[in-house]
Parts: sequence; C-alpha cells; structure tokens
Amino acid sequence: MIRNTIASVAFAASMLASGFAQADIDFKPLEKDPDTIVFGFISTESSSNLKAQWQPMIDDMEEVLGKKVEAFFAPDYAGIIEGMRFGKVHVGWFGNKSAMEAVDRAGGEVFVQTSKSDGSNGYYSHIITQADNDKINTLADMLKCDHTLNFGIGDPNSTSGFLVPSYYVFAQNGVDPKDCFKTVRNANHETNLMATANSQVDVAANNSEQLARTKMVKPEITDKVKVIWTSPLIPSDPMVYRKDLSRELKSQIKAFFLGYGRLGNVEEANKVLGGIQDGMGKFMESSNAQLYPIRQLALFKDKLKIQNTAELSDDEKAERVSAIDKKLAELDILVSYE
Repeated sequence: MIRNTIASVAFAASMLASGFAQADIDFKPLEKDPDTIVFGFISTESSSNLKAQWQPMIDDMEEVLGKKVEAFFAPDYAGIIEGMRFGKVHVGWFGNKSAMEAVDRAGGEVFVQTSKSDGSNGYYSHIITQADNDKINTLADMLKCDHTLNFGIGDPNSTSGFLVPSYYVFAQNGVDPKDCFKTVRNANHETNLMATANSQVDVAANNSEQLARTKMVKPEITDKVKVIWTSPLIPSDPMVYRKDLSRELKSQIKAFFLGYGRLGNVEEANKVLGGIQDGMGKFMESSNAQLYPIRQLALFKDKLKIQNTAELSDDEKAERVSAIDKKLAELDILVSYE
C-alpha cells in the first residue's frame, strides 16, 4: 500500500511537470552514448575567461570518466540550449532560466547544482550604474522613463540578467523597458559590467557573482560601478545533462561531480573550484525540482504583463490569467511534494 501511494505521488508529480515541457520530439534523440562528451558553458563572460576557469576541471573529468571531454562555448545562451537539443552538447553549466529551457526543449535533466566556497548557496541579481553618477541612486531614479538613459539587459535566457529584473524591476512596476529607455541592449554579464564602468550604458543588469569575480581579477573595474538594486536570493546554478544518456554514463557523470573536492586529490580539486567564478564550492545533489521557483517567477511575470496590456479585452485577460493560475496551482502541488 505504501509503495503504491509513493508511486502514485511520483506519477502525479511527473504528469504535472510534463505540462510545463514540450513534447520529446522537439529534441533529437541520441542513438548511443557519445565517444566524446561535449561540456557546454553559458556565455556569462568571454570564452577565453571561461576556458581558463573550467579547463582544469574538464581535464580531471576526462581522466576520471576515461572518455574525452571537450568544452563548447557559444556566443549566447541559446547556442548551448540548441546544442543540447540537437545532441551536440551532452552536459552543460546553465543558469536556472536557461536550464528550464534545456529541460523543456532540449531533453535536459538537472542532476547537481553549484555552491559557494564558503558553503552558501545562491546569488543575487543587481542593477548597476556608474559609481560617480549622483543622479541615479534608486530604481525610482532609473524608472523615470524619459527616454534619456541607455540600459543594458542580459541574455534573454539569463536568470539574473533578464528574468529576475524583468519581473521584479519592470513587471512589478508596470514598465516596459522598450518604452522607458533611449536604448536597450542585450549582452552577457561581463560585457554589461564593462559597458557600465566605461559609461557606454547608464544602467545595466548584472549579478553578485560577476561583480565578485571581477573584483578578484580587475578591482579597478568594480570600483567604477555601484549597485542600486538587489534581488531576492536566486538558487545556485544547475548542471544539466541529456536525460537520454545511458543510466551508467549518467551515474558516472553525477558521481564525478559529487565526488569532486570530496574524493581523490581533494586539495587540488577544491583549488580548481575556488578559481571558478567568484569561488565555487562543492557540487550538491539537485533535480528538475530546483526549477519550480523559476517557473513560478516566469509565470508571475507573464501574468503581470497580461494584466497590464491595454490591447486585450477584460475577457481575454481573464482567460489568459486563468490558464496561468492553473499552471501556478499545479506548481504549488509540485512544490508541496518536495
């Protein structure tokens, strides 16, 4: 009886979760496990910087798995998502928003998440401007919407650079960036930080990890900017692999990540992790359930946008909002299972 109850709950959760994903035919199935594992990285900064940080761990992964492991850097987040969708990327470091896209459209599955070297989890989205800009100190100063400011927003698949500020900064204040600023430019975190420091944009979205990382290597850049808004805590980044890899290979990959910094040459592995981003800690167990709060956030943003759209009739708004509320109710059930 207990076993049947647990199975029923698991089945119900899987059925509800499937409502947020597109059909499996959207991604190309793998015919077999790859001879070479391709490890994809979202473009938070330049590929040369990312390679320098991650290559030592890739080398260790290759040695432990006994398979060749190649790094793949795309110019934007979509490139990694599409790479996984078509079987060209098998494992990837994602943000929560891009991981959600990988799970829904590219046959991905979250298996671990990152942590900080101090043992903490999570990070923050920020809005930044020049340190010496005495005219912009708050969101209210930024959201005067007189089309005089140039704004740098993140990649559309970025959690901290796009989704989080889109909801908390713009949707909650009933503001469309395109109707507020002189220009709106999409770029990765590093580019937006540099553009702000060099006064190429007036304000920009960024995050605590990029600011801390840059402060470690180029403090003269972070000295030129100040934070005028900080988000609620965002879950640490998920690692995603193709769910149709064999169970054996997935187990080996997951074991490598969970063992890294815990087994073998612990001191050297922790040194490698400490050199990634602003100081990464050990990987922690995770699953697609990590994405539930991000799904809720995306739905809340869509709901606010619908409610603030003048072009829709009251009946059209009610119908669309009702559909979103149904999905939010389903997510509440999923969250309650955790």
